[in-house]
Amino acid sequence: MERTSLMIVALLVSLSVVAVKAEDPYVFYEWNVTYGTISPLGVPQQAILINGQFPGPRINCTSNNNIVVNVFNHLDEPLLFTWNGIQQRKNSWQDGTPGTMCPIMPGTNFTYRFQVKDQIGSFFYFPTTDLHRAAGGFGPINIHSRNLIPIPFARPAPSDEYDVFVGDWYNKGYKSLKKILDEGRTFGRPDGIHINGKSLKVGDKDAQPLFTMEAGKSYRYRFCNAGLRTSVNVRFQGHPMKLVEIEGSHTVQNVYESLDLHVGQCASVLVTADQEAKDYYLVVSSRFLKNEKFSTVAIIRYANGKGPASSDLPAPPPENTQGIAWSMNQFRSYRWNLTASAARPNPQGSYHYGKINITRTLKIVNTRSQVDGKLRFSLNGISHANAETPFKLAEYFGVGEKVFKYDLMSDEPSNTDKVTVVPNIKNATFRNFVEIIFENHEKTIQSYHLDGYAFFAVAVEPGTWNPEKRKNYNLVDAISRHTVQVYPNSWTAVMTTLDNSGMWNLRSDMWERYYLGQQLYISVLSPARSLRDEYNIPDTNPLCGIVKGMPMPKPYTA
Repeated sequence: MERTSLMIVALLVSLSVVAVKAEDPYVFYEWNVTYGTISPLGVPQQAILINGQFPGPRINCTSNNNIVVNVFNHLDEPLLFTWNGIQQRKNSWQDGTPGTMCPIMPGTNFTYRFQVKDQIGSFFYFPTTDLHRAAGGFGPINIHSRNLIPIPFARPAPSDEYDVFVGDWYNKGYKSLKKILDEGRTFGRPDGIHINGKSLKVGDKDAQPLFTMEAGKSYRYRFCNAGLRTSVNVRFQGHPMKLVEIEGSHTVQNVYESLDLHVGQCASVLVTADQEAKDYYLVVSSRFLKNEKFSTVAIIRYANGKGPASSDLPAPPPENTQGIAWSMNQFRSYRWNLTASAARPNPQGSYHYGKINITRTLKIVNTRSQVDGKLRFSLNGISHANAETPFKLAEYFGVGEKVFKYDLMSDEPSNTDKVTVVPNIKNATFRNFVEIIFENHEKTIQSYHLDGYAFFAVAVEPGTWNPEKRKNYNLVDAISRHTVQVYPNSWTAVMTTLDNSGMWNLRSDMWERYYLGQQLYISVLSPARSLRDEYNIPDTNPLCGIVKGMPMPKPYTA
């Protein structure tokens, strides 16, 4: 009997060890968020630093890892971080938007816990509270394929991968920019362009290299545009770029002399050090800014190289109407690599999105207008306003009607001249396959991001959309991504399956527009109310607004 008991105990212990080993690995980070002084364009200003860094520290992980980030807020104002492009499967509780979470209050900490489930690629995090993104607080999220999953190019060593944050910058501090928007004005054009927080000119004698390459080796550069409103173009002096990944999708490996990168977008390229061993310039220039152009450079140095970079820079792509056509054609050249595996062993192309019937179409038109004498931006006539109680919490606690109303925005635009400032929450059906049309009647480019999902960007065309345009969709190898641009007086079509239960932010990634209402939330509830489809709110999530002090709802069950 004693022997049998010992055997049972041993079996239980061995099973528990197997269970522990079967859990996906954890990656831990501790962030201290503070104010600091930086000078991206040579003008000192207050910024938001993470562990004293700008850009912030890299989250380096592998597909399916569990990420734990303990954030200590040393600012004098509330703070939230979102994880741009991380789908947060069943877990909008950790998405870090004002509509889903209560902020981290000054002098406190909060620990984010989420899994990068079935994802690979280049992403970034940033603060969603107020105008904090204008002060920094952003950094890279790099998700690698598991070793057992082949990737369609030679895997660079960790030391041969470089994170490059590019984008516009304002010399006014973020609090001044916020004050301008709160007064109902636009903060206008930026003051310049930066590369990883620095802006250099050709010939700067004290310039230090941004990165170093060894002759004969190939390097992976992960670019992200974390700016506020400006599209940019990136190009290397004397070195073409092989595009290998966009926002979590392996691409057909076309070679480009330059790439347009719109606000909120990320892409990674391979660059081979096969030229004369000396310095070269990485060039970043603004796109589609009327009457004003900005550019900056960074030095890419060959190890043991001799000689400065040439002052003869690669030319930028065209501007105006010709430039928009050029950029559209480049977008159309991006293709999903159908035979490559992504996070799973099966090829990307095994998902035939083009054969799924559309169950709902949302046609969204953005507008710029005045409401009570103040600047507002809207979608189909609704300019979004946040509430003291996050919408997801109000919905979960059964008091949503006290905070917002569903579907005030119609699925199609009607009278967009009349703008209403209210919370913009769309109700959606779980697992519906939806088509979203972004139609831009303005003269400025737009950029949109959807939390919780990747979508297939199937078409970009000038003019206005109608159902006949579906015949022009790419229904075979469009890129699966989470951010997409809409050109002036043009439209963009995307498709996705709403199979991730939660509350998800669809927003302009141009932060002035986001702050002044060009966003909405999509509520996707599973009728089963089961842990199979959505997690319960974590015990550690703070409560605020009208749900603070309320009894907890009955939890979801398996």
